[in-house]
Amino acid sequence: MNPVVMHTVARLMAPVLLLVSLVLAVRGHDIPGGGFVGGLMAATAFALLMVAFGRPAARKQLRVHPTRLAAAGLLVALFSGVPPMMKGRPFLSGIWGRLPVPGTDGLKVGTPQLFDLGIYLVVLGTAMCFILGMARGEDTTAPEMGG
Repeated sequence: MNPVVMHTVARLMAPVLLLVSLVLAVRGHDIPGGGFVGGLMAATAFALLMVAFGRPAARKQLRVHPTRLAAAGLLVALFSGVPPMMKGRPFLSGIWGRLPVPGTDGLKVGTPQLFDLGIYLVVLGTAMCFILGMARGEDTTAPEMGG
C-alpha cells in the first residue's frame, strides 16, 4: 500500500476508532459493549498508528506506559467495589445515583460504570503491551535452532 494513503487513513481513522471505543465503553452497561470491547477497539486504533508510522510513534501517541495503564485500570476496577462495601452491601454490587445536570433530570452514574472504565484501561494496557512487544520482536532476529 502507498505510504501516503496509509498515513492519511491512519490519521483519519485513529480518532474515529478511539471515539467509537469510548461510545462502546459508555453504553456497555445497558446494551452490548462495555469496557472490554471498548478497550480492544482503542488498542486497534493504536495498532493502526503503529502499522502506519512505526512502533515509536504509536508508543508516543499512547502517552502512558501500557503496563502503568493496565495497573491503573486494575486499581480503578477494584476500587469500584469499595463504595458498596461501605454501605454494607457485597463487594462489586451496583450503586446508582444521579448527578444534577441543568435542563435535564440528571445524569445516571454508578459503580458499574467505574468498573467498566477500569476494565477498559486494563484491556487497552494489556493489548498494547502485547502489540508493542510483538513489534519490538520484529526488530531482532530469532536464535537459530541448533542440533
